[in-house]
Amino acid sequence: MEFRDLKTQYKVLKDDIDKAVVEVMTNCNFISGKQVEELEKELAEYVGVKHCVSCANGTDALSLALMAWYIKESDAVFVPDFTFFASGEVVSHIGATPVFVDVDKDTFNISAKSLENAVLKVKKDGRLNPKVVVGVDLFGLPADYNEIKKVADKYGLLILEDGAQGFGGEIEGKKACSFGDISTTSFFPAKPLGCYGDGGAVFTDDDNICELLKSYRVHGKGAMKYDNVRIGVNSRLDTIQAAILSVKLKAFREYELKDINRVADKYSEKLEGVVKTPYIPKGFYSSYAQYTITLDSKKVRDDLQKYLKDNDIPTMIYYPKPMHEQKAFDYLEYKGEDFKNTISLCDTVLSLPMHPYLKDDEILRVTDKIKEFFYGIK
Repeated sequence: MEFRDLKTQYKVLKDDIDKAVVEVMTNCNFISGKQVEELEKELAEYVGVKHCVSCANGTDALSLALMAWYIKESDAVFVPDFTFFASGEVVSHIGATPVFVDVDKDTFNISAKSLENAVLKVKKDGRLNPKVVVGVDLFGLPADYNEIKKVADKYGLLILEDGAQGFGGEIEGKKACSFGDISTTSFFPAKPLGCYGDGGAVFTDDDNICELLKSYRVHGKGAMKYDNVRIGVNSRLDTIQAAILSVKLKAFREYELKDINRVADKYSEKLEGVVKTPYIPKGFYSSYAQYTITLDSKKVRDDLQKYLKDNDIPTMIYYPKPMHEQKAFDYLEYKGEDFKNTISLCDTVLSLPMHPYLKDDEILRVTDKIKEFFYGIK
């Protein structure tokens, strides 16, 4: 059993993917080929924004957004404590200060109440200027941007949506990657929409920001590649990856997103009353980058993971260490008293095999083994 079955996906899409890749190789338009621009148009249309600017990976996408806002050393950027390292890493990388915020225990996403408390602490301290809040769409579920926006508007914060895991998710019919002043996503292979390498994208309705992003991603270019008007980076999406993503986007829109929600519904039905299953608030729709259950303790979580492994069922733990405890952030000197929910989740979450091609008998095998672990019924 595969945790994320990219092999089956490739078999299903093989003819179209192979044809798309061969076209790029035949024409030798490996960098900035027409497929890149075509994909950007498709992605912008799907998300429902004016502009999509592709780049080399999801981490660069976040960095480009902060660069376009001229975030600097004296600025504070608020980041959920329960997320992948890149969400905070990019802040430190440009010289600003990440300020970690606790999450909601049910949705796993940033808590608006904790966010406001963190903003007030920064303002009271007076050393940093509150500038940006990063809303991470964890495990496929968009963060609560209605509540985040209330805090952001109150204190003059920009919203950066980290939709690396959220692509395809929705709130009241509006697509993920459209909720931020700037939004980003990742095309890492295991993401809801993944390529066969690295890739990322930035989304915005702002024409000026779009032009800045296009400049920054190619060494700060001006009118041409040898006219450099600002210090930028080298972060372009390869044409081969764009061609692959275009094929995958079609499948994602037509059936994969619907099928992965069918798998999630089946899991939740079979595990009701056994473990705490993912909570999807009313009006929200998840793209289920992961299907994550919550156990009562670290021991139960670890014992269950071992039991499933012994029965050839792969699982993953996202994330075993909170951001504020990462050694790279030691200089921030966090104590941990403000991250009760994050600390609990790091010890109790477990993600099960999840992808659109998971069969009913595989789902039953996973859920039966979980019930067997708790109840001893074979």
